Amino acid sequence: MNDIGVNEHHRIIVIDDNTAIHDDIKKILCNRTKQKAALSASKALLFGEVEQDSNLDEFEIDVALQGEEGLAKVRAAREAGRPYALAFVDVRMPPGWDGVETIKRIWEHDAEIQCVICTAYSDHSWEDIVRIVGRSSSVVILKKPFDNIEVLQLAHALTEKWRLSRQISSRLRDLDQLVEQRTSELQRSNDTLTREIAERTRVQVDLERSEERFSKAFRENPLPLSIHRLDDGSLRDMNPGFESLTGLASSECQGKTLAALGLCTPPANIEDVYARLRRAEPVRDAPCQLTTRSGSKRDVIVSADQFELEGERHFLAVWHDVTERILLEKQLRHSQKMEAVGQLAAGIAHDFNNLLTVIQGNASLALSERRGAPEDEILEGILVATHRAAKLVRQLLAFSHKQTLDVNSADVRSLFASISEMLPRIVGEHIQVNVEIAENLPQVSVDSGMIEQMLMNLAVNARDAMPQGGRMTIAASAAEIGADALKANHEARPGRFLRLSVEDTGCGIPPSILPRIFDPFFTTKPVDKGTGLGLSTVYGIVKQHGGWVEVASEVSRGSRFDCYIPIEGQAVARRPASDAAPEPASRKPVTPSAIDKGRNKETVLVVEDEAIVSRLVTKILVAQGYRVVNAGNGKEALKLWEDQGKDIDLLLTDVVMPEGVSGLELASRLVRDKPDLRVILTSGYNRDLGDASFTLPAEYRFIAKPYEFKDLVTEVRSILDSGGKGQDAAG
Repeated sequence: MNDIGVNEHHRIIVIDDNTAIHDDIKKILCNRTKQKAALSASKALLFGEVEQDSNLDEFEIDVALQGEEGLAKVRAAREAGRPYALAFVDVRMPPGWDGVETIKRIWEHDAEIQCVICTAYSDHSWEDIVRIVGRSSSVVILKKPFDNIEVLQLAHALTEKWRLSRQISSRLRDLDQLVEQRTSELQRSNDTLTREIAERTRVQVDLERSEERFSKAFRENPLPLSIHRLDDGSLRDMNPGFESLTGLASSECQGKTLAALGLCTPPANIEDVYARLRRAEPVRDAPCQLTTRSGSKRDVIVSADQFELEGERHFLAVWHDVTERILLEKQLRHSQKMEAVGQLAAGIAHDFNNLLTVIQGNASLALSERRGAPEDEILEGILVATHRAAKLVRQLLAFSHKQTLDVNSADVRSLFASISEMLPRIVGEHIQVNVEIAENLPQVSVDSGMIEQMLMNLAVNARDAMPQGGRMTIAASAAEIGADALKANHEARPGRFLRLSVEDTGCGIPPSILPRIFDPFFTTKPVDKGTGLGLSTVYGIVKQHGGWVEVASEVSRGSRFDCYIPIEGQAVARRPASDAAPEPASRKPVTPSAIDKGRNKETVLVVEDEAIVSRLVTKILVAQGYRVVNAGNGKEALKLWEDQGKDIDLLLTDVVMPEGVSGLELASRLVRDKPDLRVILTSGYNRDLGDASFTLPAEYRFIAKPYEFKDLVTEVRSILDSGGKGQDAAG
């Protein structure tokens, strides 16, 4: 395979019997200006920022109307040395092959190409697709009508995946060459040894020296090596590295095959290696699995080649143990997936909170203006629904590590005391609950409410796993994590940690779904029996506290969740306790009817990039007698400030905004210009407030979206009356 050219990984083929789809995808992917704008909008949604300068590569797109035509173009492109990186394939293309059959046939000729199935129907289930095409790692389903951003993201992500895959293949070939070089060196040594044996009557001394050199190289080589007879594969010799790998001594393996020793079960994977060697084909990096004497499974790759020893054909095998590497790669991929899903969840939560703010604010406003009207029950129902939706969004924020933590030094026994009182009512009398707390546990810096929520979520999960009853154990202990732990879990790190454990004797978790249990909205419970956010919230809380979660489970025998929290207290605090300002005497609940509209003559600068939220806030404040000045972003606000800054009494600004000026930066600039300016920050998620390097100034207030009409009015009046000092509002 040649090195990948500059634009090789941007070659795409669209296979669809509808030419309009060809044109749509070309417009999305080949218009550089629209690509840049769409990708920037996508990044703003996911990460709360706008890329200032995006250098996008062009895509080269070919099209085909049928599967047969698409296959022909794929084959021609590969033969020309310019293969496609990605294929968009329609699932329905009468007559002829459908999309799934087309992908299967394409992969027979080009197994590296990434595929996107475009469909507006449910012609095939995911299980059917995987069964037909034979794998799922290189295929994605795109529902029609598709979103331009989704198509653009898929194109960039999958072509990049294709490019990285080819780079990895190139690196593996480099490793092959290294192994081949070392094997060749050993082969040359063996050839020298063979010649010396043939001439032993004349050069006996040289022969002995040569044998000594070979033996030293074989014995002292750090890689596991073994020598086998070619005719039956029986072991002739092994070095200490191979003994260490298998747990077997050389003396008990002489003359036995790997299958007879129980090292390869089933033996099919090693029999293929034997067959290739007997055909005089060298073996390079063949995957295999060894079962050691202790019964543990080790993933290895083996390279082997023939040589002659004492007039008989043998082969030398070099074994590379890649078990830990494969495990860490799986963990890394899972961690990257969780991070990506967390970013997506945070973006969704942010936008959803803006919508909830409008719904909740308008409902509250309407309810305050129509008290006693027949529609009150409907409005109250809307408010109840928005409160439930806001709780769901908070769970998403917890998973995506965007919740603001209120960290304080906590005693573990006190935490468990409050939980122990609630557990019997939650889990029921049919479950025996044991609470085990180790002696002399140190104080930890945590958000006690979050930790209680985490433990309660795990307890509910354990309860649901034992519908017929069982035993649940909740424990706390100190754990000293050493460097060896990193080999089994890449998220672990050395140090002292508080280990919070919840163990049950329930149904256990099948291995097939174990990697997905922390995914948001993933649940095995019946419809309407769970949101699928319980364990994802646990994952987010532990990660935001600077820790990690380990899970051990066996079907029909129960599960154990171990949550590791750093004892040093690495979580992000909302505000250090020493900086917390006292609650102003004037801050007390205010109802809309209690506001003296005649005296609210102050001017409020409202900075909000969501127009519907801005209109709602303006309507509420104007109704209370305030003068309102609006800006859609930080730059607009700075321009307004130049003309009207002396008349503005309060800045009410969103935290995350476009145009490169955040709400925090805007507030800092304006307060430097006018020190007595009051500031209220608001956000759909606390991205900036979750930054470990940021501490909320005591003179700022914060009200979280969504908020009700009365909460906003209360907070505005409170900070204006208090001289600007205050704490976070309970939004």
